[in-house]
Amino acid sequence: MDDETLLAYFTGRLDGILGRRDTVRSGDPDYRIGFLDGRLEVFRLLAAVRRIVEENDR
Repeated sequence: MDDETLLAYFTGRLDGILGRRDTVRSGDPDYRIGFLDGRLEVFRLLAAVRRIVEENDR
């Protein structure tokens, strides 16, 4: 992988975590993969928090 590919991926991942999409870079497939990975990370984190809260409610 070259530096541009890594930069696009990690920029997309960060944007996915923050919940914002860069419309200029969104055409880059590496950015889109990173963005999706970032959104999945947020989803997993929220699911873990939800499980913890539900366990403490019992």
